Amino acid sequence: MSQQRSGNTHNFSSCVSAGDLLFVSGQASVLDGAIVPGTFAEEMARSIDNLRRILESRGLNLADVVKVGAYVRDPGDLVEFNKLYPRYFSNPLPARTTITSCLPDTIKFEIDAVALLGGRADKP
Repeated sequence: MSQQRSGNTHNFSSCVSAGDLLFVSGQASVLDGAIVPGTFAEEMARSIDNLRRILESRGLNLADVVKVGAYVRDPGDLVEFNKLYPRYFSNPLPARTTITSCLPDTIKFEIDAVALLGGRADKP
């Protein structure tokens, strides 16, 4: 098992590998350690960009993701989330759990993921 510290002040790693899997901790709309507020779409984009950077640091990309956990603060944003999601993940789509959650008022969206080290055999 290996881990990569996120450089943040929290007590978790940005990602941990175990066997052939890479587990990426929740990513929100954060830049240089500060929350960057915006519209739901803007926060989702920045969160997924943060996820993408972690994956790329391990030689992976969004197409290697096999499982996504998505956390949406406002249930009213679920329609927009489902509309935007295919812009980032393509077929075959990763397995996904979407939860409306009690995120802090300063965060509209958070995402975590599991990726297959070495890449997915079924990706386009």
